[in-house]
Amino acid sequence: MITQSSKSSLRSLLKLVALLLSLTLVVAACGSGETVASVVEEATDIVEEEAIEDEEEAMEDEDEEEEEPEEEEPEEGEEPETEEVVDEIIDPNEEVDAENDIVIVSMSPTATEMLFAIGAGDYVVAADDNSNYPAEAPTNADLTNFPVNVEGILSFGPTLVVSSGAIEGLDAVGVENLVLPFAATFDDTYTQIEQLGAATGQVGEAAELVSQIQTDITTIVEATETPDAPLTYYHELDDTLFSATSSTFVGQVYSLFGLQNVADSADPDGESFGFPQLNAEFLVTADPDLIFLADTICCGQNSETVAARAGWEGLSAVTNGNVIELNDDIASRWGPRLVDYVQAISDAIATSNIPVAN
Repeated sequence: MITQSSKSSLRSLLKLVALLLSLTLVVAACGSGETVASVVEEATDIVEEEAIEDEEEAMEDEDEEEEEPEEEEPEEGEEPETEEVVDEIIDPNEEVDAENDIVIVSMSPTATEMLFAIGAGDYVVAADDNSNYPAEAPTNADLTNFPVNVEGILSFGPTLVVSSGAIEGLDAVGVENLVLPFAATFDDTYTQIEQLGAATGQVGEAAELVSQIQTDITTIVEATETPDAPLTYYHELDDTLFSATSSTFVGQVYSLFGLQNVADSADPDGESFGFPQLNAEFLVTADPDLIFLADTICCGQNSETVAARAGWEGLSAVTNGNVIELNDDIASRWGPRLVDYVQAISDAIATSNIPVAN
């Protein structure tokens, strides 16, 4: 039998897993200088605190259940009393009336980019501290996700809060929370853009943006010459050598060009959820043709710092000048700038000085 206490522990574990998966993608875009490892440690502390609180609440609930008196059976001929339960289900695909006042607080940098890209930027009155694109985004340093500043969010009087994870406390005050989780596929990106279009009355604009992204990606991939043999690569999330395998959204971008991910062998069973932490010895042995740095902003990494690492000066990517410096934000978000990310990979292949097929 699963007790309330066990359920609480399970909830805490699931929270930790979700945090680990999300942090590996967003930490590079924070611009705070924190590594994935340091933020994961911070997240673990948060979850442990919540686990203790959950255990205490569960014990209280069990005590209340034991003390709760049995309900009296209705007398013969008497109708039993029932409580009317109404579940309000918010459909994110339901189109809204654009003439109604829409006040949005975005707690997701990717959602912020999507909203402005579909022409709904005027509805956004505030955005979280990591929403640094586009330039006109109303970024607010007090709106943080770790921890979430609910009071700060509500101070802007939103009718809609968009976030990558559910925010507790909003439903209690009647504020809709549209959750757009981290995309696992390109289709997830397209679906989220369409959901935001429906939520803001920008359905046509959203559909047009999705179509344009798809067209641009197809055009870039078709114009990229294919290597004689598949190139290998290493994608660096931070300078503690966290990476992303082909099973992740990030990995799928490289798969468009038939590139082979050296990190795949480090997480064959998915025990690291597609985000293994590698080590220098592993990478020296793998000797990837291309190294993509998605930690140029967060961790100050570049081709020079990579070449200066012990044992890395002889790597093929270093000696051939194939260390590619990416923009952390573009490489960690799944919004409209996905096209820029795909183009950056195409450009890297084109300038890699490795023979390509005719």
